[in-house]
Amino acid sequence: MPDFQINPTAAALLGLLHEGAMTGGQLMAAAERRLGPYWSMTRSQVYRELPVLAEMGYVRLGKPGPRSSQPYAITASGKRAFTRWLAESPGRDALRNPVALRVAFGQQHSGDQLQTLYSNANQYHSEAMTMAKEQAKEAKKNGDPFGAAALEFAVAYHKAALTWLKAAPTS
Repeated sequence: MPDFQINPTAAALLGLLHEGAMTGGQLMAAAERRLGPYWSMTRSQVYRELPVLAEMGYVRLGKPGPRSSQPYAITASGKRAFTRWLAESPGRDALRNPVALRVAFGQQHSGDQLQTLYSNANQYHSEAMTMAKEQAKEAKKNGDPFGAAALEFAVAYHKAALTWLKAAPTS
């Protein structure tokens, strides 16, 4: 079977499957737990990618479980595809911040709208930073320096967002 290029979502799924066979729901939970602080995946992306990965021969389907849940396991060619993906250039960041986008149109907001926007963003980033710090500490404790390093990126991102929010114009 020929080897195909994979996108970052597919690569993340293959990376997670190195831990063992999982259903789509289990993959979503693992992605949220391990990658959520710095990489987002939607349920629809996961369920769209799994059949494609199976068609490429990168995962194989296991026996259906309860409620027709379908476990997937990574294949040898899936491991090779993941290894190739790791060696590729990651490309440029795709920065899409919904708060910054709204702030760009701040002149059209009322003062109350901006205050609410900033307040909600501040709460979100504070909570997310605290969670990422806890996860990084746990990863270090469990001997996962690479997972901890990725989580430290999330901590720094939220810290930067909080700093930016303090300086954002209110009128």
